[in-house]
Amino acid sequence: MIAALVACGATSIAIAEQYVDYVPQSGLWEINAIEVDPNHVDDYLTGLRKSQVPGFEVMKKHGIIDDYKFMVRNGYNKSAPSVLIMIHYTSAAMLEPDKARDQMIEKEILAKFSKKDGDAAVAGYEKYRQFIDDGLWTEVKMVR
Repeated sequence: MIAALVACGATSIAIAEQYVDYVPQSGLWEINAIEVDPNHVDDYLTGLRKSQVPGFEVMKKHGIIDDYKFMVRNGYNKSAPSVLIMIHYTSAAMLEPDKARDQMIEKEILAKFSKKDGDAAVAGYEKYRQFIDDGLWTEVKMVR
């Protein structure tokens, strides 16, 4: 018991300091975590390539996002995400509504990939995917 108290007292609590220990990066990552049946991951990725990538490229062209990624888990764990869809917004301001910008981008996306094509690309998703999480994340870089 005494050894445990000494060990606790001998350690100090380290508190990270912003801009000293880490630096928040600009922009935000929106990360969607999806559980996909392991037998349908390829189907899901094919649908994402058709339905999501054209829109992401339009958003990138207009400076709303500057990066996007798809990550796939190697292995399967029931009720855990197996696919991540990651979109990096250049700033939090890009999440604010802008009617003219948003309508222009939607029109441009639909010119590349119609709503009908989009519906066809995602047909059947409800049978083999489940959204686990959708969150906004801020990247930090550790100071060396």
